[in-house]
Amino acid sequence: MDNRQAIGSWLSGPRAAAEEMGVDFGYRGKRLGLPEEGPGSMAPLGRRFGALLIDWALCMLIAYGLFARGDQQAAGNWALGIFLVLSVLTVGTIGCTPGKRILGIRVVAEGGGRLGLGRVVVRSVLLCLAVPALVWDRDGRGLHDRLARAVQVRI
Repeated sequence: MDNRQAIGSWLSGPRAAAEEMGVDFGYRGKRLGLPEEGPGSMAPLGRRFGALLIDWALCMLIAYGLFARGDQQAAGNWALGIFLVLSVLTVGTIGCTPGKRILGIRVVAEGGGRLGLGRVVVRSVLLCLAVPALVWDRDGRGLHDRLARAVQVRI
């Protein structure tokens, strides 16, 4: 067997090489018992990033308009705090931030249902640190969602 086939190229990656060799990873969310498509399935990465951008823009607008008084550095700092509060309050109560709601996404516990307040706080703090959100598993969940045992699903 050719080692390049086992390792994968730098363009396709090891997952693509494994799939070419016959490994079946299934669809994202299969291991979690989620449907492949439609409501309740894993939210696509593009929608999740879009929701994050909407939420961040909203937080920047609030920070710049109410707290920063024209100082852009201060606006960024205030926006992070506002984002944390927004995330804890909205995900903890209705299961989604304004951006997630606009794009049809909800955050639920792995087994379904609402996340408890403690798990919402853990998830939100880790999301504000950014690095955990950039480390994904094969289902496309960020480390912040894995540690909080949460899943972002389509509404």
